Amino acid sequence: MAALRFAIATLGCKVNQYDSAIIESRLGARGMERCEFDEIADVYIVNTCTVTDRADVESLRIARRARRLNPSARIVMTGCLAQANPERLAAAHEVDAVVGLGHLDDLERAAVSEAFDRVTVSNLRKVRAAITTEAVALAGHTRAFLKLQEGCDQFCSFCIVPMSRGTSRSVEPRLIIEALDDHAARGFKEVTLSGVHLGGYGNDLDPPVALESLLEMIAERAPIGRIRLSSIDPEELSDRIIDLVAASPKFCPHFHLPLQAGHDAVLSRMRRRYDTAHYRGRVERIVGALPDAAIGADLIVGFPGETAAHFDASVEFVSSLPLAYLHVFPYSVRSGTTAAKLPGKVRPAEVHRRAAVMRELDGRLRRRFMSRFVGLRLNVLLEERGNDGRLRGLSRNYLRVLTGGTDGLRNQVVEVEVELVEGAALSGKIAAAGPAAQARTAAA
Repeated sequence: MAALRFAIATLGCKVNQYDSAIIESRLGARGMERCEFDEIADVYIVNTCTVTDRADVESLRIARRARRLNPSARIVMTGCLAQANPERLAAAHEVDAVVGLGHLDDLERAAVSEAFDRVTVSNLRKVRAAITTEAVALAGHTRAFLKLQEGCDQFCSFCIVPMSRGTSRSVEPRLIIEALDDHAARGFKEVTLSGVHLGGYGNDLDPPVALESLLEMIAERAPIGRIRLSSIDPEELSDRIIDLVAASPKFCPHFHLPLQAGHDAVLSRMRRRYDTAHYRGRVERIVGALPDAAIGADLIVGFPGETAAHFDASVEFVSSLPLAYLHVFPYSVRSGTTAAKLPGKVRPAEVHRRAAVMRELDGRLRRRFMSRFVGLRLNVLLEERGNDGRLRGLSRNYLRVLTGGTDGLRNQVVEVEVELVEGAALSGKIAAAGPAAQARTAAA
């Protein structure tokens, strides 16, 4: 009898991608065969996003497409929209099962069993759903992602995550160290420590454990030589965390520091807990301790009440910072958030114009940062072979690097001598080791 085939479509953020990789691993362990979403499958799983109203519509559109591909297939909806609005999904005739977050066993049952509940969702503001620490790598990566924390209690005015992902909850340090040991035993050379609100790690534990204390344990105990931090809010990035990353060779010199807006009036309307002066201070503190560090930022443009003057000031503020890259998001309404009711809506055409301006600035910042490393050597973890035949990898300070080499170098760390900036990546050749090489190697 042929194995059941399943396909997964993932919308939204890297946390969702991590969750999809966990689902794929668990269904594979049951003997199911993964296929692409545009192929005929027995089970289609849509890992939904609900960050905007448009994301809700897209999730249902994908479910309808799956039904057209195979009218007899089982369609299972999970993820943030399934958690936040299960009734809407359950009312759709193309949907067979709705499974909320933290219900992996129920999701497996919905995928493989003839007996399953149509809707399985808990109130994550009241129920502490378990967090899996299983080792998974996203498609095309040899790096693993480890989720330390789930949920959020911040309630920024534009964000539905506190309702869709639930209250902030953390994995105990002991379990994190055990997971890192397991990741190392499975051959991972790099692990990204992730969370929906990573800066809130440990506040819910008894007794509480600060993120910086956990990082000290990891620096002392973890057997993996490349530990990367995911996004941390500016007000939660302490001097102690920065100094620890600078002092320990285990931590990659890379910080993703969400900004969201470069004007204090807009930050206040967003209910962010810092101002531009504090943000600049955090960036300058990082650069002072780690001159080669990559610092990235999230930005939302066209937020309600963002005037043309606010936006121009934001562009000027961002331009003045030594950032390595931006993630730019045009504001889109999310029903149920405070921001959806705010006056001062920006016309869609203007929102898209502002996004284009910020993305052009992103390109300049990326080229400026990458150019600093031409002629230097970077420590690169090689991951996959691209369509052009070259190996692709990532430097410790989050630069994409292209080089020649054999397939045996995948998941190996090498030194690459950078020769030029090539689009969104650096290219170069693998360098021979030696004292002279060390003298010209970037700190990253």
